Amino acid sequence: MYHYKSEATQFLDKLIEDNPQLETQRLENRHLLWDVELDPQEQKEFEAAKVAKNLIPTTKTDGQTA
Repeated sequence: MYHYKSEATQFLDKLIEDNPQLETQRLENRHLLWDVELDPQEQKEFEAAKVAKNLIPTTKTDGQTA
């Protein structure tokens, strides 16, 4: 079977191989972006602030396509 690895994948594999502490650092810093508590009040405000989408009609009122 053909096992192609892109240059980007090869670079990342070598980086992790040369710096094994990166995995530990990644796990320690994961919370900065992903493991956060969401504020329910803030979420309600975000939902209330959404602007209605202006849909473009694809058919005319007589049923013919635009």
